[in-house]
Amino acid sequence: MWFYYFNVGLTYVTIGIASAVFFFFVVKKPVLGKFWGAIIVGLIGSFLGGLIDQIFSNVIKFLSDFNSVNVFAALATSLLMIWLLSKASYPR
Repeated sequence: MWFYYFNVGLTYVTIGIASAVFFFFVVKKPVLGKFWGAIIVGLIGSFLGGLIDQIFSNVIKFLSDFNSVNVFAALATSLLMIWLLSKASYPR
């Protein structure tokens, strides 16, 4: 049983660190605390996302299969594309 929770925790840690690395090195946005601040916020965000998933699991399950469409995947991808368009439209 402990191995299951260890794997879940390790998955959240991996997601948090990968998000921090992506945001800091690829997107190259300034972050308070530089790289370590990004890691801490990424870890907190990934565990908070897991907690929200556990609390609202029925709603998330409904939205992930709404008329055979994963609403989360469609919403995340559309927001990403709009963000990319905004960055391409107005370079700084």
